[in-house]
Amino acid sequence: MKRWIGVGLALLLGGAVVVALVVGNRGGGTKPRELTLVRGVIGSEKKPFFDDQRVRAVFAGHGLRVEVDTAGSRQIASSVDLKKYGFAFPSSAPAAEKIKRDQGAGRTFAPFSSPMAIATFKPIVDVLAKAGVVRDSGQGYQVLDMRKYLDLVAKGTRWDKLPGNTAYPARKRVLLTTTDVRTSNSAAMYLSIAGYVANGDDVVTSTAQGAKVAQAVAPLFLDQGYSETSTEAPFEDYLSLGMGKTPMLMVYEAQYASRLFAGDGSIRPDMRLLYPSPTVLSKHTLVPLSPQGAEVGRLLQEDPELGRLAALYGFRTASAKAFDDLVAKVKAPLPASVIDVVEPPDYDRLEGMITAIDRLYRSGAAPSSTP
Repeated sequence: MKRWIGVGLALLLGGAVVVALVVGNRGGGTKPRELTLVRGVIGSEKKPFFDDQRVRAVFAGHGLRVEVDTAGSRQIASSVDLKKYGFAFPSSAPAAEKIKRDQGAGRTFAPFSSPMAIATFKPIVDVLAKAGVVRDSGQGYQVLDMRKYLDLVAKGTRWDKLPGNTAYPARKRVLLTTTDVRTSNSAAMYLSIAGYVANGDDVVTSTAQGAKVAQAVAPLFLDQGYSETSTEAPFEDYLSLGMGKTPMLMVYEAQYASRLFAGDGSIRPDMRLLYPSPTVLSKHTLVPLSPQGAEVGRLLQEDPELGRLAALYGFRTASAKAFDDLVAKVKAPLPASVIDVVEPPDYDRLEGMITAIDRLYRSGAAPSSTP
């Protein structure tokens, strides 16, 4: 009898061990899936997106752990050592074109875009509208006429000399604040817009045109004085210090839109977003440098959840619905599409203009007035 009791207890114990092993293999006892590390170098304005835990989770679901460093688009194209990265993701199509050419990449991915825009304030918009520089687009948003704006700059017009200006009678010149054109893509995109207008409403396509245009538009940058090297710092000044410090700031639409969509109160009722006419699209273009980098590009371009999250950060994607739904939700005066869009020059032409302006910075020479 005792022997049968012992046998029964042994069978029960063995069964318990089997159950424990099965449960353990189904639960926390399993070895977690090993993720493949992919490193990339990106424009700084995309880092909050890549740091978002929801974005990380989507990549992890595809077996990837994506880590990023940041650099200016011009730096990524010219001076960053790309050997240690699986992808490069500048904010500029011309910079991506240069990287693709230098690295022999077979293709690129352009999952995001953001039109260049002007963060400003209602009193400034009203003053510029009276001066004939700002007009309604007829599509629910307002535009700044770049030709008329450049005419004001060429005359050295000051805010307190604009007709009927009692809201902002500052003695300083009417100038858009930008980042440093020698380091920052947003300023280079502004150079592309101004250069297009100064070149007789045409894209700069030759070295001779570039040299002439650079001399003409250089005051837009040199006359500002000190400029920040990246877009986040001046945008934070715009948000916190108001129009006394920054009446008009060249930004990516995504910077402004992401704050609106977040509903964090940083975009106040007196703040406005203008679109330069013409403007350019900042096409965030990923250049794969490894098979894993190509998979990151494919996912950014095709995965619907990544597209939805990109829209939350203000980026426009191939599927317009996510962005449009957010615009409708917050009742933001952002256009479904921007009509008056021109292409920037290719990398070599744009680099030539930046280099010419850099020489003027270094020499202290006074460039000719803007046309």
